Amino acid sequence: MLFFFNLRNSSKNSKYVKFIKKGTAMYNASDLRKGLKIEIDGDPCMITHFEFSKPGKGQALYRCKIKNLISQNSFDKTFRSVEKVHKCSLMTKDFIFSYIDGDNYIFSDNETYEEVALNDNILGKNKFFIIDDMQVQILFHNERPIEINLPNFVEVLIFETEPGARGDTATNVTKPAKLENGYEINVPLFINEQDLIRIDTRTGMYADRVSKG
Repeated sequence: MLFFFNLRNSSKNSKYVKFIKKGTAMYNASDLRKGLKIEIDGDPCMITHFEFSKPGKGQALYRCKIKNLISQNSFDKTFRSVEKVHKCSLMTKDFIFSYIDGDNYIFSDNETYEEVALNDNILGKNKFFIIDDMQVQILFHNERPIEINLPNFVEVLIFETEPGARGDTATNVTKPAKLENGYEINVPLFINEQDLIRIDTRTGMYADRVSKG
């Protein structure tokens, strides 16, 4: 049976958990910055662009572009210097990838073995870089999983590509290649089918070859 991890019973797992305390904690407008996670209308959001201005003798203004971490929609919002902004109640916890069930990827808690299911809305392109027994971190907002963090690099096999050119070691000229899960990536000309390569999961791009097929 699948269920979401119950945060209220997480004290025994404190070695795996990083908390940002929930409640009525607030930021001052002057605390805002790019990358900061805040809560707006009950949803977790992240500031993706930040600009400070002080028009004449008026109040300082903090103009932000904000991304809703649930809907993935972005919007603009301006805060005055006197305004307060809700802090986000967030928690990260370690999981291991277990299996795929339909459209859901199932992850198991490292200590309790409780399972959590993540779909495309949360995984996005990350689903193409998830391999068996991969260790990941899942970010929760009020007991709801909203984001996954993978290791920076993953090793995968090239499933399909044009034959490599013998002796051609150039890395600035590329060709298309496919992984077994259908994900397409550009690789150097010397890469062949069944070569093991390393992909940077933050960019989804080729990093280097690990071994020849």
